[in-house]
Amino acid sequence: MIDPTTIPRGLRRTIKPAVYTYRGLTAGLRLLPDFLIIGAQRAGTTYLYNNLAAHPCVAPALTKEVHFFDVWFARGLGWYRSFFALQVQRRIWQARGRPLLVGEASPYYLFHPHAPRRAAATLPHAKLIVLLRNPVDRAYSQYQHSRRRGAEHLAFAQALAQEEARLAGEEARLLADEQYISDNHQNFSYQARGLYAGQITRWLNYFPREQLLVIQSELLYADPAQQLARVFAFLELPRWQPRLLRPDSPPYITMAPETRRTLRAFFAPHNAQLYALLETQFDWDEKE
Repeated sequence: MIDPTTIPRGLRRTIKPAVYTYRGLTAGLRLLPDFLIIGAQRAGTTYLYNNLAAHPCVAPALTKEVHFFDVWFARGLGWYRSFFALQVQRRIWQARGRPLLVGEASPYYLFHPHAPRRAAATLPHAKLIVLLRNPVDRAYSQYQHSRRRGAEHLAFAQALAQEEARLAGEEARLLADEQYISDNHQNFSYQARGLYAGQITRWLNYFPREQLLVIQSELLYADPAQQLARVFAFLELPRWQPRLLRPDSPPYITMAPETRRTLRAFFAPHNAQLYALLETQFDWDEKE
């Protein structure tokens, strides 16, 4: 049964407690995801998910970020099923000659060391979508997000300087204890989350390459219709012209130029590894 404390507060206010009970009781009659948007955090996952969930052949999850394969795996498969549509709904759609897909978007999945193995054991045929944003901009956006939530109190340069100490030993603890939850690993990983090549490789150790779609975040925002068409084709959804939703990008103070230069230098070799892995090239390292 769904524990209301695991549901975002905004959603708790709009859904009655009886809904949680009903979904728990009907968990065995519900679908498991056909697709996962696994990250990266602050790379447009909410924008992509909301536009994808608007497709008439997609049944959205009860909440966008279920966090099953990272934080709440111990709650079990029945708990996870509770978030998705009933199997009968798919049968109704199929009788009408239309597919019905379900999925969720938890951007911590990309970074969490247990998530790929857990997902592969549970959803071996699921399709995975990864959004990759310039890691310099992604790091600063995560920092601003943490500031707005009240989780971060240091200045950005100080937070970067403290990151190694804050994350020291956290991944080892996560690997050693399946039920360990690390706030530092989740909240203060500004640079670490931008080391994309290693994270994607970890997922490719469990999933074939053809089940993974990588989208550059900057292209999604520049031409959302084209990138959404790629997603629909990847998921084998019928062609559909979405009424594009606006991205949520709250304004914040511009990053200090010296901090940006430092981060660009830090990420440059890691970006090169990513380009080699994906056999492509992004424009993140071009001079300003």
